Amino acid sequence: MKKQHVKSQLSKDRPQSHSAEKARAYAFLLLKFRLRSEAELIVRLKQKGFSDNLAQDTVDFLKDKEFIDDRLFARSWVASRLKRPFGIRRIKQELLGKGLDKQIIEDSLEQAKKGYSETQTVSQLARQRFARLAGIDPQKAKARVYGYLLRRGFSPDIVSETIKQL
Repeated sequence: MKKQHVKSQLSKDRPQSHSAEKARAYAFLLLKFRLRSEAELIVRLKQKGFSDNLAQDTVDFLKDKEFIDDRLFARSWVASRLKRPFGIRRIKQELLGKGLDKQIIEDSLEQAKKGYSETQTVSQLARQRFARLAGIDPQKAKARVYGYLLRRGFSPDIVSETIKQL
């Protein structure tokens, strides 16, 4: 009778550890493709059908083992998006959408702004875009370039000033 009790206890423990293994494996699969924020991983694990507790436990495990770090993720995201190039406003919105803490976002953006000139980037993009639209009415071209730059997340003030100079 004791054997049955031990066996039933083992079977109760096994699914939970098996689920934890599956959750970790899925999280590692996601991290294989790109860095992710803690909030992103929790959402993806829940979407995959893992419980709230298991998703949080998995993220805590990954955080303890230093596989995920929101600060590192934010710095990496900002650097990659500035290369595209996108504006600070758009990058900030994307990071908020990824569930990052506002202070982490602000710190990452402040650090990135040190070697980044939004005015210069907007000016360069505007000239390139305006050159592509050389065959159409100049007012329409300016409006299109203005919209393009705003969609990329650049400051409306900087965009307006740049468009006036074209």
